[in-house]
Amino acid sequence: MGITNDLERLAELHHSGAISDAEFAGAKARALGSTPHAGADGVVHWLHALRRSRTDRWLGGVCGGLAPATGLPSWLWRLIFLSLVLCGGTGLMLYVLLWILVPKEDAGLDLGTGSFRST
Repeated sequence: MGITNDLERLAELHHSGAISDAEFAGAKARALGSTPHAGADGVVHWLHALRRSRTDRWLGGVCGGLAPATGLPSWLWRLIFLSLVLCGGTGLMLYVLLWILVPKEDAGLDLGTGSFRST
């Protein structure tokens, strides 16, 4: 049985209502060997979870906050912003905007539960 037959069978199941749109998209992505798109929900959740660091900071904690959110080390973010500053000054503008718009991480609030933790 080839991939074409698998996709046709999935389409039949989807049209008959046996599987939902999300299940169809996931099964189709697995059959094709790719992952389904996370969509805007993943980006929105990531943006809401982004916080400036209180501990890993030189100026405003922007690079220290971007590091755990992206998986890149904070020194690399500092280098990226510095290179953008040297290439037209956009890095400074972007850093200041992030400094203003991204809230500082709360030392006593556990973001997973919304309750205060003892430190």
